[in-house]
Parts: sequence; structure tokens; C-alpha cells
Amino acid sequence: MANENRITKLAGRPLNEPNESRLSPDAHGYEKIISAHEVAMARGSDGYTDPISSLFVITAATLKARGYCCTNNCRHCPYI
Repeated sequence: MANENRITKLAGRPLNEPNESRLSPDAHGYEKIISAHEVAMARGSDGYTDPISSLFVITAATLKARGYCCTNNCRHCPYI
């Protein structure tokens, strides 16, 4: 993707609050997922193991440090 097409403007929400289109508050295990994300962010970790799927999920802080949205539908994307 060309640099001029990258989304670089942060969304107007806290980093610990995912966009509902990526993680709905009604999602199975929402509280566990949010808790795992917050622990990872507090530790300065790049991500965490999802407590429901066991997949590795990148934190919003790590995605923010990248500086742009990679368009891979990241759960905690701070740009959408």
C-alpha cells in the first residue's frame, strides 16, 4: 500500500477501548479479552494470547507505535 493511502489518524477513543466493529461488547468472552489486553498494555507487551481462541493478538499500543493502519482488521486497531 502506498504511503499516501495509509490511515494515520488515530480514532477518538482510549487505546483500551476497541472499535465495536472489531470486538462487540456482546462478544463471547468480551470481559476476559479486555482484561487480557489491559494486562498486556500495562506490561508493555506487544500482544497477548486471546483467552477464547488462543491466538496471539497485538495490543493497541503496539499498533499505534506502527504509525498507520495495516488494513488487516486488527482487533485493537487504534486508527479505525
